[in-house]
Amino acid sequence: MASKLVRMVTPIVRRSLPNLKCVTIDVTGTLIAYKGSLGDYYCIAAKRIGLPCPDYDRMHEGFKVAYKEMAQKHPCFGNATNMPNIEWWRAVVYNSFLKAGYEYDNETLEKIFLRIYRTFGSAAPYDLLSDAKPFLHWIRKQGITVGVVSNAEHRYRDVILPTLGLNQGSEWDFGVFSGIDGVEKPDPMIYELALEKAGVENACEALHVGDSYKKDYLPAKAVGMHAVLLDRFNTVESKMWKENGATVFPDLVEVEKYMHSRWDLIPEERSVQKPSCDGANHLSQAVASA
Repeated sequence: MASKLVRMVTPIVRRSLPNLKCVTIDVTGTLIAYKGSLGDYYCIAAKRIGLPCPDYDRMHEGFKVAYKEMAQKHPCFGNATNMPNIEWWRAVVYNSFLKAGYEYDNETLEKIFLRIYRTFGSAAPYDLLSDAKPFLHWIRKQGITVGVVSNAEHRYRDVILPTLGLNQGSEWDFGVFSGIDGVEKPDPMIYELALEKAGVENACEALHVGDSYKKDYLPAKAVGMHAVLLDRFNTVESKMWKENGATVFPDLVEVEKYMHSRWDLIPEERSVQKPSCDGANHLSQAVASA
């Protein structure tokens, strides 16, 4: 009797990812955006004390140089060298005008500085992007810990984020701020600190969302986290990011869809208008490139 040959078919098993326990997220350019350009705020401050409006391009370039110099000499907004935050910013503002060719006396510079420092210590120059809160709420509803990771100082945590409606305990669970914690992007240690604060031992159980290939994507991947990038401003650089293997999305709505498909999370149906970021890119790029 002929024996029957039975073909054994091995079922295709979909590889499951480890559970997602934590999402860390960048702040500026990802959750919030600057209004207008740097020149707007420096112009307003100068005109308030009776001075003509400084040239926007010169101020932009002067700020980039002054900011970069201070970031190198006194990293983390002065935290690394025990320099008070206000003194750090005073030096940046003074030197921004001087490097732009405006040699005002110290009394004049101080009047301008105080106005600029107060402005950027409030929520006035920032917009909360329309997809930010829904995205953060959705993640936390999944039982996933949310951490904000930012090269920013204490006023972001204490004033700016709460004023914009991003509160610790309702929109995010913990924060790592370079001016408070003494470590800044692109140092991978900032992500290691975030994992420690989140209580996550395996980096593969965490995802980082940001808008900088150098400061967000590469260092997060270096410590073993998953990472995706946002390109809200349709930048030229995003083409290079994709060519180098980065996953890039135009907004947080698309990130949510990606997370749903990748980790089988519960989707949430909603209509979110694409946030307008016109004018915000100029100031964001001044800081990012410094």
